[in-house]
Amino acid sequence: MENLDLIAHPVRLRIVHALTGSAPLTVADLAARIPDVSTATLYRQVGVLEEAAIVFVDSERKIRGAVERRFALRAERGLLDAAGALSAHDHRRVFATAVAILLAEFDAYLAQVGSDPANDQVGYRQHALWLDPAEREALIEDLREAIVPRLGHTSGPGRSRYLLSPILFPAAEAETLPE
Repeated sequence: MENLDLIAHPVRLRIVHALTGSAPLTVADLAARIPDVSTATLYRQVGVLEEAAIVFVDSERKIRGAVERRFALRAERGLLDAAGALSAHDHRRVFATAVAILLAEFDAYLAQVGSDPANDQVGYRQHALWLDPAEREALIEDLREAIVPRLGHTSGPGRSRYLLSPILFPAAEAETLPE
């Protein structure tokens, strides 16, 4: 199975997202982060990702006769580069999966007792920007400079996990201004 087929699956992509920038997690930890997916499904999908070497067993320990395994992400294998050489069909598939996961993650957030979108500064906006190629590249670089240094942050006191999902694409039939 190709990386696209492996990761462009709603549950597997959510597992990859949960493990991204996280300490190794057990399936029970994943179930706490992805409460709308059954534990049996998580075990099955973690197994698929492990077999494909996208995740690996970071550590094991015995608990009451059972073996608890902590899984970690092989970061280089857990990437889906949408800018790569995908067909239009594959781009649609990846984007639809990403949007479905975003909806599921947002619903899980809202379902938490005490969720407070105003206090958590939840935002969802769409901006239309007029950019020439150099301005577009500068915007992307500015976003990288703002985001990349924070990707290495780990969990700790006072830190909460946030999802940031930048999406950039040209609007269909963009109008051009007369010169």
